[in-house]
Amino acid sequence: MIPAAFDYEVAESVEHALGLLAGDPEAKVLAGGHSLVPAMKLRIARPSKLVDIGRLSDLSYVRDAGTQVAIGALSTHSAVHHAALLQEHCPIVSATAGKIGDPQVRHRGTIGGSLASGDPASDLPAVMLALGAEFVISGVDGERTVAAAEFFAGVFQTAVGQGELLTEIRVPKLGDSTGWSYLKYHRRAQDWATVGVAALVHRDNGTPVAASVALTNMGGTPLRATAVEDAVAAGASAAEAAGHAADGTDPSSDTAASAEFRMHLARVLTQRALAEALA
Repeated sequence: MIPAAFDYEVAESVEHALGLLAGDPEAKVLAGGHSLVPAMKLRIARPSKLVDIGRLSDLSYVRDAGTQVAIGALSTHSAVHHAALLQEHCPIVSATAGKIGDPQVRHRGTIGGSLASGDPASDLPAVMLALGAEFVISGVDGERTVAAAEFFAGVFQTAVGQGELLTEIRVPKLGDSTGWSYLKYHRRAQDWATVGVAALVHRDNGTPVAASVALTNMGGTPLRATAVEDAVAAGASAAEAAGHAADGTDPSSDTAASAEFRMHLARVLTQRALAEALA
């Protein structure tokens, strides 16, 4: 299909972008375009204006921020995947970025665009939820920081309000005692995840004492698998804990999989992810 008619503006700075957005409540931000443009072609999204922020190089970086690593929202998936700082301190983010789509998508798509679109089938939201990441949102009145647990509000809905921009993502540095894994099931490499699992396991002298597990495409937003986390903390094995992966979820049925199959996949992938994180 052909998108509905829209105006197009190129932002020269974050402040310029915010001004353009403030003047039109139906305007949308265009970064890499790999989430928004397909939605526009299907007329799921009908913005009156696109504000192109793709040339704002100031928002493309990976920096050391003390106990965290700061990632500019316009960093491409490829740049995130190859960032030495993330590979050293938060490898689950760099590894997951390398699994997104295909090379063309990874060289154009941005981490900020992926997160701000709020797609429940996207890989990085579940990873950010498991990590307890923080998101910096800029508006005409300044910046505010939102925790990952409060960022994803619903299907294609996030805490980024009208006239605001997601400008930075902050992820914690993981210590040597934390194992990690992100696994997903999909039919083709460039497909969205049918189901995905992000797992972090924290150990004390080699014994797992806590876990953070989040699920992709098991509801309208990424979900924390709290029953799995509780089971790990109580000393359950990976297989026993994974049996609770579908608890409290509400997956949809579509052409990719039925809700029942997604629940089965969640249990299988969670067991594998926990085993990988423990290894």
